[in-house]
Amino acid sequence: MLYHIPDYYREFHCTADRCEDTCCAGWQIAVDRQSLKKYKKVRGTFRSRIKKGVDFKAGTFRHQPKRRCAFLNEDNLCDMYTALGKNSLCKTCRLYPRHIEEFENVREITLSLSCPEVARILMSRSDPVTFHSVEREGEETYADFDPFFYSQLLDARDVIRKILQNRSIPLAVRSGLVYGIGHDMQLRVNRQELFSCGNALKKYQKPAAEQFVQERIRSNLQRPEKQFAFAKRKFRCLHQLELLKKDWELLLLETEQKLFLDHTAMEYEKQTEEFHRWLRENEFPWEIQKEQLLVYFIDTYFCGAVYDGVIQKKVQMALFCADILEILVLMRWLRNEKQLDLEDVIELSYRFSREVEHSDLNLKRMEAMMPNNRKRESAFY
Repeated sequence: MLYHIPDYYREFHCTADRCEDTCCAGWQIAVDRQSLKKYKKVRGTFRSRIKKGVDFKAGTFRHQPKRRCAFLNEDNLCDMYTALGKNSLCKTCRLYPRHIEEFENVREITLSLSCPEVARILMSRSDPVTFHSVEREGEETYADFDPFFYSQLLDARDVIRKILQNRSIPLAVRSGLVYGIGHDMQLRVNRQELFSCGNALKKYQKPAAEQFVQERIRSNLQRPEKQFAFAKRKFRCLHQLELLKKDWELLLLETEQKLFLDHTAMEYEKQTEEFHRWLRENEFPWEIQKEQLLVYFIDTYFCGAVYDGVIQKKVQMALFCADILEILVLMRWLRNEKQLDLEDVIELSYRFSREVEHSDLNLKRMEAMMPNNRKRESAFY
């Protein structure tokens, strides 16, 4: 079995009771069947605690007030872990924040951005992320799988990562090139021309493609009304998602009020220009952080297209998520009287990830929101 991991994988260590926003509160924790069977066999003084804290019918842990897990104590430590040991943890608790995507004889393991400590590691680093593959014993997995298509996706992801991490090019241009790869590969997949996908990869690594994207960006900058409407429309998409935490809705409403409602395109353009000027003057690494976010979302979800054939929307989602986070960072900068620090970016990153990535429904809805037809695509990215 081949395991694919990011280079910062082993840097992660759970901060437990020191975590600023524990993963044991705020959402429903699903318990796997094997763990449920194990909990039914618990004897001794902790048995009554298990009966009260586990909803065996729903397959979840029950909640205390403020949606805290029934086994989370006042010190933000797990009483089940303390009483029964590490092996008592259910699969969800044992694996988090690891996110696993499985392919034939390959397991790709990332660390979820929804964990504050993972967000801290990723948003604090300046070096481009690299990925390693290691061979280990493991149960082989088989599914409806096209190995040739998977190899094409792996090649594409390598090229996308290479483009995104090419810091000699402005990030906006890199994003445009990546969008082009997703768009052109999707056309080839739709026409069942997988063998020509390599041509799309070559096309977007040429200077002519870079020049084309730069011209498109310059053209869009001359139309602030369109840019404003586009940003507003993107942000409104978040209201179509399932709400997991109430304070997230408050953040969205505040951002919308501060940036879009009763504001003009010229005001929005002025704010964004001032924000980017402040980033440059203060040497704040937002462009590097945004690059890390793009690489994270591409690496986590792109190759999943082997199962559904949907390439372009996965690329669009990565770009969409990074752009939404930029809007939220802009809002935080304004709220902080035009100041920003690393903690702001860390907090917004993990809160956004929790709302989007911890809901299968939200992931599906977000992918469905990405436009299909060519005319609308060109307006999106």
